[in-house]
Amino acid sequence: MQLAKKVIDKQTSALALPISKPESRLYMSFLSVAFISLFIGGLMGLLQVFVRTGKFTLPFGIDYYQVLTVHGVILGLVLTTYFIIGFHFSLMGKTVGISDKQRKIAWIAFWIMVIGTILTATMILLGEASVLYTFYAPLRAHPVFYIGLALVVVGSWIAGFVNWHQLAVWKKAHPGEKSPLLAFMVTINTILWFIASLGVAVAVLIQFIPWSLGFAETINVLVSRTLFWYFGHPLVYFWLLPAYMAWYAIIPKIIGGKLFSDSLARMSFVLFLFFSIPVGFHHQLTEPGIDPTWKFIQVVLTFMVVIPSLMTAFSMFATFEITGRRKGAKGLFGWLKKLPWKDVRFLAPFIGMVAFIPGGAGGIINASHQMNAVVHNTIWVTGHFHLTVATTVMLTFFGISYWLIPHLRGRKLTPKINRLGIIQAIVWAVGMFIMSGAMHIQGLLGGPRRSSYSEYAGGDQVTEWIGYQMAQAIGGTILFVGILLMVYIFIKLTFFAPKGEEEFPIAEEEENAEATPAYFENWKLWIGITVVLILAAYTIPFIDIIQHSPAGSVPFDFPIGR
Repeated sequence: MQLAKKVIDKQTSALALPISKPESRLYMSFLSVAFISLFIGGLMGLLQVFVRTGKFTLPFGIDYYQVLTVHGVILGLVLTTYFIIGFHFSLMGKTVGISDKQRKIAWIAFWIMVIGTILTATMILLGEASVLYTFYAPLRAHPVFYIGLALVVVGSWIAGFVNWHQLAVWKKAHPGEKSPLLAFMVTINTILWFIASLGVAVAVLIQFIPWSLGFAETINVLVSRTLFWYFGHPLVYFWLLPAYMAWYAIIPKIIGGKLFSDSLARMSFVLFLFFSIPVGFHHQLTEPGIDPTWKFIQVVLTFMVVIPSLMTAFSMFATFEITGRRKGAKGLFGWLKKLPWKDVRFLAPFIGMVAFIPGGAGGIINASHQMNAVVHNTIWVTGHFHLTVATTVMLTFFGISYWLIPHLRGRKLTPKINRLGIIQAIVWAVGMFIMSGAMHIQGLLGGPRRSSYSEYAGGDQVTEWIGYQMAQAIGGTILFVGILLMVYIFIKLTFFAPKGEEEFPIAEEEENAEATPAYFENWKLWIGITVVLILAAYTIPFIDIIQHSPAGSVPFDFPIGR
């Protein structure tokens, strides 16, 4: 019986369905918006680092905070969400399939998101929503900005419902079988996104839209920030888990190996679901009005996420070593030589993995109550953000693009594009090392985040920052070269690469791995535990926040006095 179950497990892990042209158009539409966003957001980032040198002034009366808002919203919310949903759909289509009806609903989700994106972007470009991607109250944007954000979230929910329905249909047709690993991972990530984004949806619909329309004179700032960070921290894992999907289930196939353990991969994703949502207070450690006991509890829960992160590191390097030794590697680290360093599909994500080591260490510092007091609201946090999301996540997304785009478009990843991709990954890593490193150091010296260039009346401390701001401009320029290369590669792979077939790599599990327990399919259990943890972490402190909040704040329109 156990042997039969393992045979089913292997067959399920190897399942791969063809992707039709209508499916391809859907998936590519999401990816195309993501890469357009990469160029626009990257250009805004370049302008930012130039302004912060004190040697450059924005033309045409454009405001620095307008540029900063475009950069954050376009890259932090638009690029990531569109790429992830497109990637999710491709994984589900490949492993469990998608019906014509499901595809039509997915198109509805896409167009709702596009309309919301256009509304939000228009308000930012008109200077009516320079509130940054966190849109902290009491800064007030135009109502259309918040309505656009709400539409993007609603569209993403519809896409998630389609994913869940895809898996439900598959399970009905395959009773007693475990779900394909990638479909399981997509389901976990969409559950995480839905539960987390409920917080920002409530804030936008109940607080921000009525307030921005003038129906409410004041807004409860602490409630709005608590709801945002209830969403804001798991948002990071919504970005990160698709990279983990590629690391666990796709990279092993690319290097000629196999998945180390299906069970371990599923358990790590379940733990990410548990411990990534009920921890938003570690972003609010300096906020008054939140009892320190509840901050401590959420800090402890934050540190729990280290466990699935270390599980992932163990699994990946076990896969690398086992694969290398099967190829004849000798010695303690001889397996490193057997890895395909000249294959950009592996190299780009691997650089992202390495970057996550200092990125994760910085996250522990940010979440530690005492050390957070040193770096809070400094540009250290921006440097950390660029290590985790802009390096680990983005380089993995680029690595995915090198095989996913040609697969969807019926084209080939040529040796020339592969070499250019390796150059792009190295350029990106060098630029980010310089820029992020300078941000970390300047943050330790007290340099603030979210601020334009200022000499602060000539203070001695400020003179220490100038050199690091120049270094950020140098690193940002190198990064923008990497963006231009990636956009060129995207266009090349989409329209001009030779016709052919590119593999959609999905790894099989190791033959001697333990069979995956059936309880992993118990979605009521995992969702129930997640809800219990959230209620335990938020119910009492949220009641306290509402009962003991000071008077609400009147709005501040930006520019002030508009």
